[in-house]
Amino acid sequence: MADDNKNNMTRYAMVFGTYMGLFWIAKFILVPIGVTTPFLLLLFFCLTLCVPFLGYYYTKMYRDRVCGGQISFFHAWTFNLFMFICASMLTAVAHYVYFAFIDQGYLIGVCKDMLATIETSNVPGTEVYVTQVKESIDILEALTPTDIILQLLVNNVYNCSLLSIIIALIAKRRIKQTTMTQDQ
Repeated sequence: MADDNKNNMTRYAMVFGTYMGLFWIAKFILVPIGVTTPFLLLLFFCLTLCVPFLGYYYTKMYRDRVCGGQISFFHAWTFNLFMFICASMLTAVAHYVYFAFIDQGYLIGVCKDMLATIETSNVPGTEVYVTQVKESIDILEALTPTDIILQLLVNNVYNCSLLSIIIALIAKRRIKQTTMTQDQ
């Protein structure tokens, strides 16, 4: 029975992780467009805030449909961790395709254009910030698509492992066994 639960957990984590990954990919599409359209960037951030709720929803579905309405903290945490790792890996593939074949320096170029606009505005006190942003852009330009993807993948797994703890604490549920006492 333990192997069946393990197989079910892995299978459902992969399925829900695929759904979560597709959600992340759709959300990521808003980033290159949102750099020039603030509303779409705001939509990206709002959808990012939906990720914990979506993770809880999938965990609750798994708990109620597969685990019979009860799940321990460790089981829920493991399920969430697997689900988020699957989502991160799927999203990393889409990120690689974007940065290796589609972007061609577009995001860096837009950041440089914005920085040039800020530089020419001659706002007092921004010189230090402009210098820091220039240094950051120089570092980003030196990164290969593989470097970017690995960094994004590590960030996703780390942040989602922490998020999994919170979701597991909220989603865990034990069905209490009631004992019947007989009057004598």
